[in-house]
Amino acid sequence: MAAAGTDTFSGAAPLTEADLIFSPQANHNFSRILGDLKKSNLSITNRLRSIKEDAQFVSEAAKALGRPLIANERCGSWYISLDDKAGSAYFKSTDGHMGQWSFSTRRLNLHLLSVIGGNDGCIIVDSTRRGKRMPDALSKTIPTWCCVINNALFPETEGHRLFTPPHVVSESEHAQMQARIPGFVGALASLRVDAAALRKQLKKPLRPFWLTQESQLTARPGRRDERGGYIQGAGDDTENWALGLTPVVFWQNEKLLLSTPEADLPELVQSLVAAHAAASAGSAPKQLTDNLYVGTLEAGFPNPTATACTITVVPRTTEPSGWVKSPTCMEVGLGKQNKLASRNLRTALAQIYDFAAQYLISSSPSSTTPTSAADILIRCETGKDVSVGIALALLCRLFDDEGKYDPSGAAEKASDINKSVIKVKLGRVMTRFPEATPSRATLQSVNSFLMG
Repeated sequence: MAAAGTDTFSGAAPLTEADLIFSPQANHNFSRILGDLKKSNLSITNRLRSIKEDAQFVSEAAKALGRPLIANERCGSWYISLDDKAGSAYFKSTDGHMGQWSFSTRRLNLHLLSVIGGNDGCIIVDSTRRGKRMPDALSKTIPTWCCVINNALFPETEGHRLFTPPHVVSESEHAQMQARIPGFVGALASLRVDAAALRKQLKKPLRPFWLTQESQLTARPGRRDERGGYIQGAGDDTENWALGLTPVVFWQNEKLLLSTPEADLPELVQSLVAAHAAASAGSAPKQLTDNLYVGTLEAGFPNPTATACTITVVPRTTEPSGWVKSPTCMEVGLGKQNKLASRNLRTALAQIYDFAAQYLISSSPSSTTPTSAADILIRCETGKDVSVGIALALLCRLFDDEGKYDPSGAAEKASDINKSVIKVKLGRVMTRFPEATPSRATLQSVNSFLMG
């Protein structure tokens, strides 16, 4: 750096910031030091400790209010211990973004109504990055959901208001959100959900309230000391730091992980994740109808029969000519599960449908009702995406509104299937299996097959 020297005192103009000169090596070292400091602060150790600290606040809130804890996935589960977690919800922050306010007919979260009704409420847990008071999912998506549910289930009560946190949502944004509520209520009605049955699960309309670290629930100070590497929203963006670690594995091994030096964490995490995957092999599938199931690649029937059918989507690309292994076994190679695999599903669905239809017909040659052993298990890497898309396609073409096998297509012929029909069937899948996460690309492939 050039020093001020005597020029400053000899009447010359004083030096400015532009006169400071750093050598290239100094610039390099300075950037490296800043990068190292940031990397150290965002270490796995700091993230896990921050998660633990936030989880303690969540636990205190549950004890103070006496309500069950529901994790808003993906990251909500990081902040709830396994013993305290009562369930999951799926409210997306993108449905609450400015100008994009929406009520998702794909993620109805209707399973929460029985929890809320049985406990006079629940606590939905989520997090957000530093600089935001709360995520849009909590401040806007959930309030919209509450308002829509109230209008749909309690229509005789006038003036169901939209409640949003005034310190987060402006009056203008609130008014624009309120204006969209009638359309959202109509979208829910178009799914033909059983409103009467759902209302029986609730004692009264829904009303959201908000708790943050600043809330004074107990004698504990509302705002924590953020020194010592605390990271707000540490459970976000796990693909960038977690090395495959999941909330379940974290809480099962919390003390070990928090006491392990940073340098040893990658190897430990890898071994814990592998051990958990091995222990989870052969997990039970999710039943969507009397005869239709979905699950992971390792899933199997609890009591398999010789006539049970499996359709497995494997994470590698294979020739369609070799997909059918036997009359009760199909192995579809669409590649690693991602957008490309979901798009490949578009051309594969016709062959998958023919295989499933032939299996059901052969299982019940003299009746429209398949035998109790005529079960179809559809498997994919996650058990929640491509397998759900395939199940949806089969439900639309081979099953009626009640989920009963209908080979004749009398209920809904192929030519009668439209987006409304697909939405109704998808809504029922999501009600039965709220953890399902069919991607947009998967659903686009299903729509193309059914309506193309």
